[in-house]
Amino acid sequence: MSDETATPPASDSVPAPAAARTRRFWLRALAAVVLVVLGFVGWHYGVELPAERRVAAELAAKRAKNARTIADLKLDLVWIAPGTFRMGAPTQHPVVRWFYETREKLAHTPDPGGLSDDNEWPVTWVTLTQPFWLGRTEVTQAQWAAVMGSNPSGLSGNARWPVESVTWDDTMEFCRKLTERERAAGRLPAGYAFTLPTEAQWEYACRAGTTGDYAGDISTMAWNEKTATHSATHTVGTKQANAWGLSDMSGNVWEWCLDWYGAYRGGEVTNPRGPATGTTRVIRGGCWADPVFTGRSAFRSGRSLGPVDFHFGFRLALSAVR
Repeated sequence: MSDETATPPASDSVPAPAAARTRRFWLRALAAVVLVVLGFVGWHYGVELPAERRVAAELAAKRAKNARTIADLKLDLVWIAPGTFRMGAPTQHPVVRWFYETREKLAHTPDPGGLSDDNEWPVTWVTLTQPFWLGRTEVTQAQWAAVMGSNPSGLSGNARWPVESVTWDDTMEFCRKLTERERAAGRLPAGYAFTLPTEAQWEYACRAGTTGDYAGDISTMAWNEKTATHSATHTVGTKQANAWGLSDMSGNVWEWCLDWYGAYRGGEVTNPRGPATGTTRVIRGGCWADPVFTGRSAFRSGRSLGPVDFHFGFRLALSAVR
């Protein structure tokens, strides 16, 4: 019998000291990652989030301080701070495309202005350099009648329903008369006049700092075909307001904007206006009889300047005169 000690078989395992070093390396790497994550979370909740909340609180205080009311009309105006936002959507929403294409087929004629095109993009970064005011709600039938002396609405069951069946020209005449009245009374800030919001102002105010499809829970914020309690407009201000205190930005009635309807420019722009000329004016927000998606913040359409029905109203803006 041999006295020689048997040689152990060759092993592919890492020597113990090397394995220990490997474990230490990965443990240190994991610890470093955890520290980085904890640092980021601490920075976010300890620095960034409080800063965001502080800015939001400061803006809310400014909105409260600068709010205006036309007392005899009971018309509240919300102050909107200058700012920058992303206007439009990265691509046309597929449901929106289907809606326009189906409507064209049923009507056997194209929509005015090529609305079935990808009309919500390219995304445009918009900077608004001047503060402005926007009506807390859509203009009501009572407010319209007090300024214009009559009520054109086709659905006239309640003075607090939004005025409708008004053309773009009608709304601009309302703005002109109200400007003259308030200026004569010395109640207008210097360099400002009542008008319609530009499309950029409208979407900026509708989003109220949000970036998604909707400015909140659309079921609680809009009168549309899913939420309407009757086949007509509804009392303004009865749905939940957005983060800036504006009600009915989605639903109830379509709202006229100042701009001619046209394609977005893309890139970065400051205080944009639509094309110099056109055949249709921008309308926004959808109405009580429309599908839910027409209340998306980016959803846009156009309407000719001829007679309109009870789906069309407006919201008052007080803007710097150009």
